[in-house]
Formats: sequence, structure tokens, C-alpha cells
Amino acid sequence: MVYDWFNRTGPSPADPSATPPPASEQVSGQAPDQAPEQPVESSSDPNAEALEWARQAYARLKAQQEEQKRLQLEAESAPEPPLPDSVQPVQINTQQPEQGLEPDPQQVAQTATPVAAPLSLLEQAAAQRAERQQAITALDAPELAEPSLGDFDTTFTWSAEVLAAQGKRVDQVSLEEIDWLARLRQGLEKTRQGLVTQLLDNLGDDPLTPEVVDGLETTLLRADVGVEATDRALGALRQRLNQEVVDPAEGLRFLKEQLRAILDQPIEASGQPLLAPRREQLNVWLLVGVNGVGKTTTLGKLANLAVRSGYSCLIAAADTFRAAAVQQVQVWGERSQVPVISNPSANADPAAVVYDAIGAAQAKGTELVLVDTAGRLQTKHNLMEELSKVRRIVDKLAPEAVVESLLVLDASQGQNGLRQAMAFAKAAGLTGVVLTKLDGSARGGVALAVASEARLPIRFIGAGEGIRDLRPFNSFEFVEALLAR
Repeated sequence: MVYDWFNRTGPSPADPSATPPPASEQVSGQAPDQAPEQPVESSSDPNAEALEWARQAYARLKAQQEEQKRLQLEAESAPEPPLPDSVQPVQINTQQPEQGLEPDPQQVAQTATPVAAPLSLLEQAAAQRAERQQAITALDAPELAEPSLGDFDTTFTWSAEVLAAQGKRVDQVSLEEIDWLARLRQGLEKTRQGLVTQLLDNLGDDPLTPEVVDGLETTLLRADVGVEATDRALGALRQRLNQEVVDPAEGLRFLKEQLRAILDQPIEASGQPLLAPRREQLNVWLLVGVNGVGKTTTLGKLANLAVRSGYSCLIAAADTFRAAAVQQVQVWGERSQVPVISNPSANADPAAVVYDAIGAAQAKGTELVLVDTAGRLQTKHNLMEELSKVRRIVDKLAPEAVVESLLVLDASQGQNGLRQAMAFAKAAGLTGVVLTKLDGSARGGVALAVASEARLPIRFIGAGEGIRDLRPFNSFEFVEALLAR
């Protein structure tokens, strides 16, 4: 079963696992304490309708999961087919040699285990260094774990409500999306704790006033939303206050709407609602950024996302400067069974690695080439020129290729990340941003600053350390997770 995350589409209806179970199975698949008491018929309460929708979605996913487990157990317990009559089992002679027979000295010498010679101090140091490098690279590539359906709790109901608000039907809800929304909400917990609490305190229960809006301004700036984005969102809110009375619930809904508009503006200007590799065509994605923002880890997660979405993928290990960078990329490639093109020599030319990768991709008909580059400060002009050289190599060898230059930003760096985006946009011809480490930051609002001031579309976000914790960016889901109560 292939789920194309780049286009947010699940398996085809012909897939038995994708077919929704009948209503009787939905009810039986629920736990007694989770089953709906009575169907809600044309209720005027939107919360009740959302809860009923979530119950139905949970029942369907639970029945689907139990059916998959049943089929797996049947496959494991099925008897092995008997061997044909013409095939006879091979008998292995395990009898001991007769007593009294002397073993052949030559045979003993050949089968004897050779004694390893003691290693020199240099060899011992080299072996220890190799073990440390292997341990370092293995730490940054977590094992792939299949998503599983948890309890029918507030996280599930919130995830189901977000999907329903985007027009999803009950039979279209996938466990993949439920799992990701739960991860996204958990990843933005630190930002939400500071932001939402202060927002609700400022909003209160009375209609909004100019003083309340001033308090909201301080709250948004502390979350690194940025001056331009804050002024734009609250300016629209102040204009509405001059026209009518706005209660807190409507004020929060209107604020969400303004924040989504800020995030969507550069995406709409690019002409691509979602950044997806084009099928049956060469796509080259360059990952750039300063040191320590998580470029290699992001590349490994993107490779896994591409493979899981049905794309043929190849990795170019063009970070030839950092120690153990190539080994780290190879570990990520092994996790997703993606081939890695590298140069074993020290301080190899990154452009030469990209040259070899493009040639290999063209020969194999690969759809996506992910290029890992060395970290560099935006102020180092010679290193920025190196990126330009790599880009010229790609344009020369594959003029028909679709090239994307993605800046990887660490969300915890706040306004410094914004300055990086501004500098890289001028020097590297950026086409988008990958925002990482949202789970370790209380300043996730930097996404709005990047969109409003750098005018760069956010294409992917990372909200955790797992291999599945990187997904295409969705402004509606991001804002809802950012301001979830």
C-alpha cells in the first residue's frame, strides 16, 4: 500500500485495506466505552457533530487495523506447502568418525582457526575511531516504526476535526494523517504552551478592545512571529474592531485566518501548492544551510518520504568537508534502501560528486536526486560561490531537470534563522524552506516571519526526531496545531 504524501493521497479504492468496512463492523470495532451512544441527527451543536465524525473515523480505522492483523496472523499460521515427490530431503552425515582413526595432520592444519596477530597502537586507534564514527552516524537515524491506532482521546478527536475541516470524508481518513497530526501537535507543544496560554488570558471572556489587541501583539512577537507578520495580522483585526463588536471566539478564528493568509501568500506566488517531484522526470533538490541545522537528517527523512510515496530516489553525498558526513548519509540511505553516490577521498570536490550522481540518475531513470551540501555561513562568499558551482553543474548536465534549492532552518534560532533565509535567498537562489526542530523550540512562530519577510514558501516541516516526523507543509494544519487549546 503506497501513500503519496507529496499529494496527500492514499491507496486506490481497489485496495481491500482501503475499503471502508460496513456499519456493523464499525460499531463492533469500537470498545464499549468508545462507541457512540446515539447517532447525532442534524444537531445544531458543531462540537457534537465533530465528535460523532471522529467516532465514526475511529471505528473505521480500528476495524481496518484488526482486519490487517487477522490477515497477517492467517499468513503466518498457514502450513507450508508440501515438497514435490521428486524432491527428496538432503541427509547430512552427522556421525562422528570411528574411534581409533587418526586425523590427517594436513586437514587439521587447514581447518584450524588462525590466531589473529596483535594489533599495533595505530591500528587500535584507527579501529576505535571507526567505531566512534559508526556510533555517531547510527544515533541520528532512528528505526522506522509503523503508525498504530492509539486511544480515542482528545488528540485523536482534534486530529479528526482538523481533517474534517479540510473537507475529508470519514472513508477518506487515513492512519498516516492521524499519526502525523498527533506528531505535529506534540512537536509544537513548547510553542503552544507559551503562546496559547497568553492569548487566552488576553482575550478573556469580554468583547475585544484595543488594549487586548496590544497584548496580543506582545504575545506574537515573543513567539518570533516577526514584526511584519504581527502588524499585518493585528492591523486587520484592529480594522475589524472599528467596524463591529468582536467576541473572543470570533477574534481567535479571525486571527487564525490572517496567519494562514500570511503563510499561504508565498506558496500561492510560487504557483505550486505542494512541492512534489514530477513523475518520470529528473528532479534535483539541493539542501543548503548553516552548520548544525539538520540538513543531513532532513535529507534522510526526505528520502524515506519519497520512497514511501512511490518515487525512485538517489542521494548525492556532496558534504565532503564534515567528518563522518558521508557515513551518516549512507546510514540514512540504508534505512530507506536508497543508493548513495559519494567520493571516498578526503576533501573531494562537491561538484564532482554531484556530477557523478546526475550521471547515475540519468542512466537509471531516477526521478529524484537529493543533494547533501556542507554547512556554511551566509557571510562566507567563497563557500556560497561553491553552491553556485554545484548549481551550474546541474544545469549543464541536466538542463531538462526540475531543480529546487531548499534552505534548512532550525526553528530554535528564531530571528537569526530569518537573517539566514534573507542572505541565502540572495546568494543561492532559494525556492523554498524546510523548517526543522519545531519540537525543541518555543519560537515556532518564526515560520510566519520567514514567509512574510523573506517571501519564501515553507515546503516541509520537521516536528520530531523520528524518520516520519517530516512532512509537506500545510498552513491550515500548522496554525491549528500552533493555536490548539
